[in-house]
Amino acid sequence: MEPVYDTVIGVARTLWLAQGVKFKISGVEHVPADGPGVIAINHTGYLDFTLAGIPAFLQDKRKVRFMAKKEVFDNNLSGPIMRSLRHIPVDRSAGADSYKAAVEYLKDGEFVGVYPEATISRSFEIKAFKSGAARMALESGAPIIPTVIWGAQRIWTKGHPKKLGRHGYKVMIGVADPIEPIGTAEQITEKLHDVMTAKLHELQEQYVELYGPYPEGEFWVPARLGGGAPTLAEANAMDEAEQAEKAAKRAERNAAGEDK
Repeated sequence: MEPVYDTVIGVARTLWLAQGVKFKISGVEHVPADGPGVIAINHTGYLDFTLAGIPAFLQDKRKVRFMAKKEVFDNNLSGPIMRSLRHIPVDRSAGADSYKAAVEYLKDGEFVGVYPEATISRSFEIKAFKSGAARMALESGAPIIPTVIWGAQRIWTKGHPKKLGRHGYKVMIGVADPIEPIGTAEQITEKLHDVMTAKLHELQEQYVELYGPYPEGEFWVPARLGGGAPTLAEANAMDEAEQAEKAAKRAERNAAGEDK
């Protein structure tokens, strides 16, 4: 039993109920009932980590230790909660410690949640993947559990206002067949990308079958489906510009510090 984690799950379920979120979850049978697993998640919004743990919880109430940026742990409010849930802080300037902690969790039979895309996809397509999930799987012997979320970007995503009131949005979560850690990190990463892309397209098609056509021009719908989101290439260019701007500001701060 983990009282804090169980309480957080209860609060989240209450919030989803109040918001009127309608879930369609598939592939729970692909989540191992015991033993380790790297839960690989696509990243379309700020609430993804709260949703990606649902299939594991439905599989014998298993819990996921998510890797999250260090700033979340530094916050006076969220930090104590994140540590109580035994999540893993990630310092992007020095990621070796977080990687080591994740591998140790896996070797202890835990689930570890990771975002192979590293950052939110503004296009709501699957971006290029980092190889961390594959390397963790190879080092620990744990399978990778591809988990795809669709629809949650409507609630809260990058560059758009969050909508935490009652809205009745539909959220789909699909789990694909586990990927065993066989081959090189590059081969596994490529396979993972293909599997998660296929699962995303499958969920997007099911969404239309269940709820009707996508509204044309809406921000949360990919350009490929007639929506107003940027294309993957446009989104990548926006990410590069943002990173360049952040790097320039860091350089300015460093220069100002040297001048003192």
